[in-house]
Amino acid sequence: MTAVSLLAEARAKALSDLAEVLPMLDELGQRFAHGGHELALVGGSIRDALLERPVVDLDLATSARPDEVLKLAKGWAESQWETGIAFGTVGLRKDRYHLEITTYRAERYDPTSRKPAVEYGESLLDDLKRRDFTVNAIALTLPEHELVDPFDGIRDLLRRRITTPGRPEDSFSDDPLRMLRAARFAAQLGFTVDPHVVAAMTAMAARLDVVSAERIRDEFTKLLLAPEPRRGLVLLVDTGLADRFLPELPALRRLEADREYRHKDVYEHTLTVLDQAIALEDGEPDLVLRLAALLHDIGKPATRRKEPDGRVSFHHHEVVGKKLAKARLTALKFPKDVVNDVSRLVELHLRFHGYGTGEWTDSAVRRYVRDAGPLLDRLHKLTRSDCTTRNKKKAAALQAAYDSLVQRIEALRRQEEIDAIRPELNGHEIGEILGIPPGPELGRAYRFLLELRLERGPIGKENAAAVLREWAAEHGITPRTTAAPPPPRDDAGASSPDTAASSGETREASSAGDQTS
Repeated sequence: MTAVSLLAEARAKALSDLAEVLPMLDELGQRFAHGGHELALVGGSIRDALLERPVVDLDLATSARPDEVLKLAKGWAESQWETGIAFGTVGLRKDRYHLEITTYRAERYDPTSRKPAVEYGESLLDDLKRRDFTVNAIALTLPEHELVDPFDGIRDLLRRRITTPGRPEDSFSDDPLRMLRAARFAAQLGFTVDPHVVAAMTAMAARLDVVSAERIRDEFTKLLLAPEPRRGLVLLVDTGLADRFLPELPALRRLEADREYRHKDVYEHTLTVLDQAIALEDGEPDLVLRLAALLHDIGKPATRRKEPDGRVSFHHHEVVGKKLAKARLTALKFPKDVVNDVSRLVELHLRFHGYGTGEWTDSAVRRYVRDAGPLLDRLHKLTRSDCTTRNKKKAAALQAAYDSLVQRIEALRRQEEIDAIRPELNGHEIGEILGIPPGPELGRAYRFLLELRLERGPIGKENAAAVLREWAAEHGITPRTTAAPPPPRDDAGASSPDTAASSGETREASSAGDQTS
């Protein structure tokens, strides 16, 4: 197919796939034309339309400066915002569409800077030339509908290839984050990265150090939430980019290559666990689950030991892994709830392996549910995904054992409340029975009843009170025969009795020499 016929066919396809939004975009294009400026739909919008992928956000480029864009869009857009105006970008909303209009520009990084310096360009060609990859360097002018493809991006789309408009070294020097973005597009689109681009990524991996943790986090998150994250992760490890921001992952591959401590498939096992966790997702991609799958074994390099019989062990790697996961995700500026949830899953991912053939007591099952809390469903998926043995008999036995555990959890749920286990007496009731105010002693009593609830299940308030009195007598707390007055409360909202008990626990824990029961 000739270049002319290829362009004509692609133009027809783009116009067809964008038919719903083109009337709206043409209105805006006419406004810019009347104002003496160019406007074009660019980048991912055209790429996704040609790939028949959903076009979510509309990216446009213009010869107009940001202040002129605001004037030209006034009265047309329903709302506009200037969050990215320092980088030449104005945001607009029209109907249900989100548009970003950016002045023709070129970005350059100072070798020691983490932020791009913005220089405005003078033409659409200059703007397309500075873009990251050829598949994103395609434009559709508005309202003329001319398809502009100066760097053969359409042909690269057909070849399913990621390459740069010019030399990859120049592109990555302009913005080192583009190296990470190449891996992300490989994961998102299922494309192959051109060997020259891979070579440049490998040679320039250290340049990623000038990019802020927040930008790396955002790009890495997009990669991890892509349909094929394994493809992008392998590229990051192979090029050395992962060493710059996620060194725990390539450390797993080095563990396999260590002749003295060689252990089978740690790195490959991790990627397989990630694949299997993705297969168990319900609906939307789950960032917490995917991160936990990726990081669940990162404590192994630090805990590997060669046993007398020649085997390699990784005792307590889940505990070390929790600390490493927390530190790494914090360094990458992930939200606190994501950091806590992922590190907790890493800590718990081996807990099931003590279940064996089902010899856990009901108490142990309750504790498993209590410790997982709201992460129980994710823990189920992570634990099932962690079974990657090729021994079909062993794999079937592990899955059957986990099925048994899930069935026992459901059976207990039908009998009692186990997802939010609390003592059968609250803090106020404990205080009344024992005649003690909020404080360390009440906190100890509350903890005792919580353990009793976990161990024996629901026994009723009356029985719980009787056991509490016995415990109190053994610990030198003399019960009173008459109820103590409730703790004072004010209209400003004093702590609830349960909160008082918890605060008692906190104070007790900090008291020197005070032992818990």
